[in-house]
Amino acid sequence: MPFANPSELLGSLGLLSIVILMILSIFSVISWGIIINKFRQFRQINKEEAQFLQLYEVNPVNQEPLKNQAQNYVLSPSSMVYLGVVERIPSASDLFNSQQKMNGNNAVPFPNRQYLEKVAQHIIQTQISNQEAYLPFLATTGNLTPFIGLLGTVLGIINAFGEIGVQGSASIAAVAPGVSEALVATAAGLFAAIPAVMAYNFFLSKIRKMTFRVEAFTIEFLNTLEESEKAYSEKAYEVEVAQ
Repeated sequence: MPFANPSELLGSLGLLSIVILMILSIFSVISWGIIINKFRQFRQINKEEAQFLQLYEVNPVNQEPLKNQAQNYVLSPSSMVYLGVVERIPSASDLFNSQQKMNGNNAVPFPNRQYLEKVAQHIIQTQISNQEAYLPFLATTGNLTPFIGLLGTVLGIINAFGEIGVQGSASIAAVAPGVSEALVATAAGLFAAIPAVMAYNFFLSKIRKMTFRVEAFTIEFLNTLEESEKAYSEKAYEVEVAQ
């Protein structure tokens, strides 16, 4: 039986087929490296996101302790939104700490809701961009490698028909080697493309779910800030009147 094992089949390939297989192999190796790295990244992101949200639920308005702990969860998008917003709030410790002495005369204007929403949205987009890093390569692999494999197949079939013309015979023995060589390129292209497409769609769904979760956290957090700021302003006004 011709090409009973892969080594015999690879040994029969022409130079062009070998070049095409090398290109497909490079795409496949890089794609698998990205896939493995992204699995680890998203696993760590989910872990830190869950830990931060758990801390936030315990006391969402206790700013200083939560801010210090949030700095340990740099991969958590919600943590980054929290830190980014809090850093733009003047006298944030006074706002969140009801035990702090309030002085209405020294009150600092609180940033408006629209500004904080824009800050949060910018941070969210930055986090999405970080999570989408290298995913375009998976999309390129999924779209391009089948065509590279098809190119190898077409060229292999052309060579097979050329061999038929040289031998003057269209028997299976004359056609089979060229056709099998051509189909190797197609198989290699699909082998590189299928995992890349599946991983690309999977990671996009993870990013989409993460985005929804962070946006929900942002709305809740900004609402908490707004309510806390109103309560703080009312108390500050009472202190000013009492003085």
